[in-house]
Amino acid sequence: MQIPGDSGGPGAATVPVSENAGTQSRPSAEQTQVLPERALRLAVVVASVREGRLGAAVASWFSDEAKRHGRSDVDLIDLATASLPLGLTNDPPSELMNVTSRLESADAFVVVTPEYNHSFPASIKSLIDWHFSQWRAKPVGFVSYGGRSGGVRAVEALRLVLAEMHAVTIRDTVSFPMVWETFGENGRPVDEEESAAAAQALLDQLAWWATALRQARTRSPYPVHA
Repeated sequence: MQIPGDSGGPGAATVPVSENAGTQSRPSAEQTQVLPERALRLAVVVASVREGRLGAAVASWFSDEAKRHGRSDVDLIDLATASLPLGLTNDPPSELMNVTSRLESADAFVVVTPEYNHSFPASIKSLIDWHFSQWRAKPVGFVSYGGRSGGVRAVEALRLVLAEMHAVTIRDTVSFPMVWETFGENGRPVDEEESAAAAQALLDQLAWWATALRQARTRSPYPVHA
């Protein structure tokens, strides 16, 4: 289990409530109010659609950790139940609208992925290829599982793809090597304490990036050049 290092997150935003007409002056304490940050919207994507997969259990556990973290409203997107056509067309089909709107509203993503043949499943590539602006200037974290490598080769391959989408990938990951031994039949990690520590550290970093990038997108559109 890889446990990331320390990180922090920004506090509430300070917003001026009034200013003198025709001049731009620094607001006094009486003219300033502190507004709490709204909860982040975190989309947890289950990448595997394979029969007998462990991805749903791993994603369910991580979603519980995200709710316990308390910074995000969690939306679990299971690609096994999403309407995700593999054939790409110029006009996206109507059945794709539901998952598209959920990606659009997300402030951050976590992809829960296995490793197939040193890479990621075709299903997550299809989800990425159907979309573009939905990933842009947003952070993506990873929870991986597999054999001895714990799925890290799938994660490294996904970083290259998501960089093309102008997404920001989080360096530290949560991984489960030899997942059939490190993840129990009860749907929880065998070493719950260590796994929870890794998940909470990843969520700290993800919340920092999600807040910073959301504020940046609010101030000005992210520049994309053809």
